[in-house]
Amino acid sequence: MASKSPLQTHEFSQEEQRGLYRAIYTRRDIRTFKSGPIPPEVLARIIRAAHHGPSVGFMQPWDFIMVRDLGVRQKVKNLFDRERQAASSFFDEPRRSHYLSLKLEGILESAVNVCVTCDPTRAEVVLGRNSAQETDLYSTCCAVQNLWLAARAEGVGVGWVSILKQPQLRRILGIPHHVIPVAYLCLGYPVEFPPEPVLQTAGWRGRMELAGLVHFDGWEEGSAEGDWGEFRRALAETKEQQADLTK
Repeated sequence: MASKSPLQTHEFSQEEQRGLYRAIYTRRDIRTFKSGPIPPEVLARIIRAAHHGPSVGFMQPWDFIMVRDLGVRQKVKNLFDRERQAASSFFDEPRRSHYLSLKLEGILESAVNVCVTCDPTRAEVVLGRNSAQETDLYSTCCAVQNLWLAARAEGVGVGWVSILKQPQLRRILGIPHHVIPVAYLCLGYPVEFPPEPVLQTAGWRGRMELAGLVHFDGWEEGSAEGDWGEFRRALAETKEQQADLTK
């Protein structure tokens, strides 16, 4: 009997699997961009991928504000600069100087900015949202992740600018009061995709070990070696596989 094709079993080919995991493991928060535009067809594919993110009750609460106008971007940059200076007061020296030395945005240098928003009124009754109202925000973040991975596959860098006050950003972009700006993203071709996260390289914070973040049959650790021993060992092996994909 002939074996089933990957399409029939819903399984990706090995090459397709490697491509997906490579996009995940080499995705970076990019701050330094080359000059030049993103071709319209590439940008369109990225935004369509974002639109295919999962959403609770198929609510699709997102909108995408595409920003190229330098005047608008300068206003956002000014807002960022004020908020960054204010945020620096939370750190003592030398941490404060370290924080201010980090490049945390590419608002003006990138090819295009994209503000991803969440409209919690997109549907009167949303299947699955009664118990957790915040699921519309979570769904929007899934769209952001789709956008980011699609961009990485296209060789496009993405930087999330989180140091922005919502009310001011809403005014700059003319966002209706009931709509929530979730992510302000800078997109463009990067100078490089660093081998590891920039904040890790800069000594700001390292990646946590996954083994300490996985719990079994509840938050408190029990005697899970018997039931989960093989999984624990496989989890350790995935670290080697990750290293192979990011060489």
